[in-house]
Amino acid sequence: MAKLNFEFKAKTHELETLEKKLQELNPLFIGEDHQIDTYFNVSTGRLKLREGNIENALIYYERSDTAGAKQSDVLLYEHKPHPALKEILVKLHGIKVVVDKRRRIYFIDNVKFHFDRVDQLGTFIEVEAIDHAGESGIAKLQEQCSRYANLFGISQQDYIAVSYSDLLLEKQA
Repeated sequence: MAKLNFEFKAKTHELETLEKKLQELNPLFIGEDHQIDTYFNVSTGRLKLREGNIENALIYYERSDTAGAKQSDVLLYEHKPHPALKEILVKLHGIKVVVDKRRRIYFIDNVKFHFDRVDQLGTFIEVEAIDHAGESGIAKLQEQCSRYANLFGISQQDYIAVSYSDLLLEKQA
């Protein structure tokens, strides 16, 4: 399923405080997911297999590596976990890097909030304004990201330009 996201990721040392601020808006709490994201070697974009206790998906996405909120074009295939899928992907592409994280997931309407604790990297907040059916448009998604960045007091230096996979590869180099 193809979908349009406008999203941002930011480093924070106040994860619990930001989560409490969101809870004041009465969001829908989905739960805490322990996610293993295995990134594969591909020539363009990013391809990852997400294995979690809540979310399981094969995800291909393209987005620019710029700090701040940005557009992300996503192809998402949700599936029931099965080891054969990972085995096929490993044989075809090889593993680039593995990201291990604990993620608390909330929703307000079409906006998804992640409060992440990423092994070896620290704590982050992600906000994704999602246009599932092509009805919202990029301007509305941008406005939603901007509103929540303001709510959380995200400053320019807090934004992360790249994916967790890139941060881990940088750290390992």
